[in-house]
Amino acid sequence: MVRVIAAPQAEADAAREGWQRNVYVVTAASFLGFTGFTLVMPFLPLFIAQLGVTGVGPIAMWTGVSLGVTPALTAVLAPAWGRLGDRYGRKIMVERSMLSFVVLMTAMAFVTRAWHVLALRTVQGVFAGYGSLSVAMAAESAPRDRMPSAIGLVQTAQRLGPAIGPVIGGVLAGVVGLRRAFVVTAAFYAIGLVVVWLMYEDPANTDANDNGEATGTAFQQVTFKNVLAFENFVLMMAVIFGLQFVDRSFGPVLPLYVEQVGIAHASVPIVAGVLFSITACTGALGHHLCGKLLRRFSSRLVITAGAVVAAAGSTALAASGLVWVMSVASALLGIGIGAAMTASYSAAGSVIPARAHGAGFGVLTSASLVGMATSPFIAGLLGGTSIRAVFLMDVVVMGIVGLIVHRHMIE
Repeated sequence: MVRVIAAPQAEADAAREGWQRNVYVVTAASFLGFTGFTLVMPFLPLFIAQLGVTGVGPIAMWTGVSLGVTPALTAVLAPAWGRLGDRYGRKIMVERSMLSFVVLMTAMAFVTRAWHVLALRTVQGVFAGYGSLSVAMAAESAPRDRMPSAIGLVQTAQRLGPAIGPVIGGVLAGVVGLRRAFVVTAAFYAIGLVVVWLMYEDPANTDANDNGEATGTAFQQVTFKNVLAFENFVLMMAVIFGLQFVDRSFGPVLPLYVEQVGIAHASVPIVAGVLFSITACTGALGHHLCGKLLRRFSSRLVITAGAVVAAAGSTALAASGLVWVMSVASALLGIGIGAAMTASYSAAGSVIPARAHGAGFGVLTSASLVGMATSPFIAGLLGGTSIRAVFLMDVVVMGIVGLIVHRHMIE
């Protein structure tokens, strides 16, 4: 007897068979975008100086405002873009975002005033958001049991891109100049745009019932209040904020700390750069390993353990100024935060229905961006009193994260 499969079910089966391709496409596009962005942004102070701004204070002011305006606007608008992605498809939303970056990064190569940079960065903040949408695309493409691995793969790419982007950008700036480096960045986004356009297919907008069968549910209105009511969702927002807060707290103080503990001034950039790279690479390893860990252990245990490991790394940084100890501490911080971050996104993603993935992950991204924006400011103020106090603050934050997850996360 030949079994006839209904067209909607056949389409759903085909979509499930192609989930790996979707995840690889999103991973490649994320890597290209995050690498391209960090080709030039670390060198923005030098570019501002080339535009005629003089003096350390004015250069720092223009650079700080220009760098801060984009994540600030993205934090506000990410849930809205995500919600539009839920309604009209995430593929077109990512294409929109990446196309805007192609245009705006190209325009950066032709600016003549510092306020031009600020204006373009403001527009970027309005149209950005492909980071959270990429995570949502991976989450909705993968089967539920493979969601942590899919999210971890995308976050690994998003972590590795910034690790190697500044190195490539430094070489480019020396060879072709900062202006042409912006054009190269635009080319990275253009390649990512083409990859998504040609190879990604939006999954059918369906949810699954308890037996894993597609229900064919059409898009239903999902409010942000609905999203916040999902089990563990607000807790995961707080956890993601805390993890991002600690992850970004080292930028303003680590080079100063390296010099403070006795490293020769000429060697400070090298040592600090190595420590940042260790944290980035082990963070990527944590993202990647999280999927395997979650097959054996609960999200609650992985997040708690990750917070404990990160707290141990912060403690080691505060306790010793030996380079090898700081290297081990940086590795502990990276792998602990990386694993806990992916586990947090996976725990939240597991309770978000497919029709609300964009809005849900957009809200989570907003929590992450708020942590990213506030951490350097607070770390800088606290570091003015004592740099070790920053590391001790991180121990406290990670301790609180581990404690509230262990006591309050519902499994």
